Amino acid sequence: MPASGDAGRGQGVAVFAEALYLANLLLLPGFCFVVLLWLWWKGRGSAAALARAHLSQTVSASLWGGLLLVLVNLMILFLGGYRGPHVWVVVITYFTLVHSMLVVFGAYGLAKAMAGQCWRFPLVGRPLPAGCEGAG
Repeated sequence: MPASGDAGRGQGVAVFAEALYLANLLLLPGFCFVVLLWLWWKGRGSAAALARAHLSQTVSASLWGGLLLVLVNLMILFLGGYRGPHVWVVVITYFTLVHSMLVVFGAYGLAKAMAGQCWRFPLVGRPLPAGCEGAG
């Protein structure tokens, strides 16, 4: 949780970063990722700890999500291409397990940002910046 003097600092950016992350997964992939990268680049050194935490978490999770999507496509190609018998098994498994998990974690991150709290994505999250230690 941010220090008492920093309670409102960076909360708007944190909420916007989490919203962009979810929009990248669900509505406008690519475009929202570019906006998120721009926001991260702009505030990576000067933003409040809460904003830096959520920006780095969402960029990291987005990059991991993109990497996993590439790996799924390579797996499909390895198993016989897009006309092969395993395509739908791989696609449905990916969307059921991986994509939905990324969306749920993004929704939880958005709730944390709206509450003014730092949060770290499990497995793919970056270390929290100074000022966010001990956050749930």
